[in-house]
Amino acid sequence: MNEFTFSVPQNIIVGRGSLAKLPEVAEKSGGKKAFIISGPHLNKMGIVQSCVDALKAKGIESSVFTETEGNPSVETVDKASAAYKESGADFIVALGGGSPMDVAKAVGVVARYGGSITEYECAVKVPGDIIPLIAVQTTAGTGSEVTAFSVITDHSRNYKLTVFSYKLIPSYAILDAELLTTAPASVAAACGIDAMVHALEAYISTAASPFSDAMAEKALELIGANIRCYVANRGDIEAAENMLVGSLFAGIAFSWARLGDVHAMSHPVSAYFNVPHGVANAILLPTIVEYNMLADKGKYLNIYNYIAELPAAPEEFTADMLVDELLNLNEALGIPAGLEEAGVTKDKFDAMADDAMKSGNIAVNPRSTTKKDVLALYEKAF
Repeated sequence: MNEFTFSVPQNIIVGRGSLAKLPEVAEKSGGKKAFIISGPHLNKMGIVQSCVDALKAKGIESSVFTETEGNPSVETVDKASAAYKESGADFIVALGGGSPMDVAKAVGVVARYGGSITEYECAVKVPGDIIPLIAVQTTAGTGSEVTAFSVITDHSRNYKLTVFSYKLIPSYAILDAELLTTAPASVAAACGIDAMVHALEAYISTAASPFSDAMAEKALELIGANIRCYVANRGDIEAAENMLVGSLFAGIAFSWARLGDVHAMSHPVSAYFNVPHGVANAILLPTIVEYNMLADKGKYLNIYNYIAELPAAPEEFTADMLVDELLNLNEALGIPAGLEEAGVTKDKFDAMADDAMKSGNIAVNPRSTTKKDVLALYEKAF
């Protein structure tokens, strides 16, 4: 067994109706004025205002920024950072899915240390603690409430940059499944597959450990057993809660084991064509799982039995059964069949492959991968 380390340096609250505990958490964090970062959808639904009102009832004032977009940009981070500084706030509440949380983490860095978020790209660039951050997750997908990453799109390069530091992990996370019940089916499907990919890639990563495996396996169990029911009926609160907790465990898993080719290759898809991150992951997943079959050491059977509707005995299982199951799941959830259907064009493949090869996730993919391999995988997934 290889040497490994881990820690879970957070306070995490899971439970229906737990959003009501936001003021209590804010008081514990010592904050006096909140800066809430969210998106236009949650603002229109009144959830942002509910947080403002709840905090105000406890004497905590708030300013809000609700202009985050899917695949958030450097420009959005700049704008939100300026608004934070003008607000006089001393802590941040990230309310939403991966996009608001990515922006909130980036703002936490830039507002404290200055410059552009592009200056903190990759690892070990964040010099210390960021602005105190409370994460309120509203999707079952990204696991951003427990991860050490912020992914921001730099449109000047058509590139998704990643900032990595364990200082980015929010001090507090609130997971209230009641916030998931209004998600459109397409969003629920894309986010759910994204969470599953986090768990799957962490599980087969060459950087996996017994700790990350435990988190990944529980995530796969919860997501595999509930993703179909949740997408079919987002009002199924039990399925929503299981998806939310599964996403949480998947986030912890990949924070310590990293990911693989799926994420390395999906980021350029989103950067060049603005394909939702979860959709890009879902399209690429079966192709890359097939590519990685050569390196499987028995975990494919476990993955299959977590996500398939009917489990398989070891003597009857073959790795291609997992590929077929993933294709069937994508079809059932309404995921596009290939990159072309998602609006991707082949003329960007070479540039996308160059960007994919810059990802640290390539290095921990279970099967060694070259640019030539990446190009062939994009072609196959087209």
